[in-house]
Amino acid sequence: MREVVKEKADAPARFFEAEAAGLRWLGEAEERGGARVARVTEVAAGRIRLERVATAPADRDAARAFGRTLARTHDAGAAAFGAPPNGWDGPLYIGRLAQPASAERSWGAFYARDRVEVFLRPAVDAGNLAADDVPLVERACAVIADGVFDDDDPPSRLHGDLWNGNVLFSPDGVVLIDPAAHGGHRETDLAMLELFGCPHLQEVIEGYRLTHPLREGWVQRIPVHQLHPLAVHAVGHGPAYGAALVDAARRTLALSGRS
Repeated sequence: MREVVKEKADAPARFFEAEAAGLRWLGEAEERGGARVARVTEVAAGRIRLERVATAPADRDAARAFGRTLARTHDAGAAAFGAPPNGWDGPLYIGRLAQPASAERSWGAFYARDRVEVFLRPAVDAGNLAADDVPLVERACAVIADGVFDDDDPPSRLHGDLWNGNVLFSPDGVVLIDPAAHGGHRETDLAMLELFGCPHLQEVIEGYRLTHPLREGWVQRIPVHQLHPLAVHAVGHGPAYGAALVDAARRTLALSGRS
């Protein structure tokens, strides 16, 4: 098996160990028909060795098959909203940014506090989110925390950083890398695929829906679930993401009827 080594001498504490834990957890779902993930062959402080994934052109059949397997990964579940991978008691990361673990029964309470609000002050400090816009985002978070968008769907096993750069089309189908795995709402992974333009996204969604039907109105709720990746990107990727975060917050408020 060909391999790739990632090394960061200045990696945050247990950074690569957290990545390995996420891949292992998602890999457990793969054994039950879930999405394929890159194999970890070695992990240590500041270093991880992974299966090297050969790439191939994205095609519609592979995208639809990926949608089916992603639904099964989500269906593998998690202990709670915000839960880390089973057996992992270390930090959680998305990129190099730490994010909290929790054990909430309410998706909205977890998501608002631990996936959006936690990044607002860092985004302001980075100069990418105007301080005057923070109250609007906080109002959207309050609506979410109140449970307006909660439903009876149990916690899903999320990849957590499912942008198209982490979705590798290979000769044997899609392989996932670089997770920020945790228990969350299935629509959050799908919203991130939409935000960053996954190839053949409609085929992915069709395969997903054939395996696990999506609740009515999920398309309208996409801005709610994009608040997390937009807040993360507002910390380190420029003011355009701060503006997009504010827009998604306005759309969330309008959707809730509390604008």
